[in-house]
Amino acid sequence: MMPKYPDNIVFNEYSERYDASKRSYPTNVGSQKFEPIKLDKSNSANANNYFDAKFKELRDSYQKLVEEYKWNKIIYESEFSFQPKIGEVYFLYQKENKSYWLSIISPKNWNKKYIGSFKLLTNGKWEQILDDER
Repeated sequence: MMPKYPDNIVFNEYSERYDASKRSYPTNVGSQKFEPIKLDKSNSANANNYFDAKFKELRDSYQKLVEEYKWNKIIYESEFSFQPKIGEVYFLYQKENKSYWLSIISPKNWNKKYIGSFKLLTNGKWEQILDDER
């Protein structure tokens, strides 16, 4: 039977050694006060706000990109019998059979189903022009 050591002596029964200096916590009555670390979680709200704002920004950017892709796909698949010039505004119409065609004729000059106004950019992308921008 092992001898009983006082509480203030740190003796490891498995290794049969005194190992107070190897412990990661205070073992002596005169040691510094031992308290768990208190975490300040006030910055977590700021971090959550940042990530929420960033997520909304990325979502809006993605939706804008999808919308631009949709319009470019429609225009490139539409019918037109001219070579579009960069920087010029063209008008997109829809036929009765639901197909599209691009025209240089303004919707003010005839009564066709007008879809929107578009300008060809230097990178080959079509940009939608809102009616108040024309």
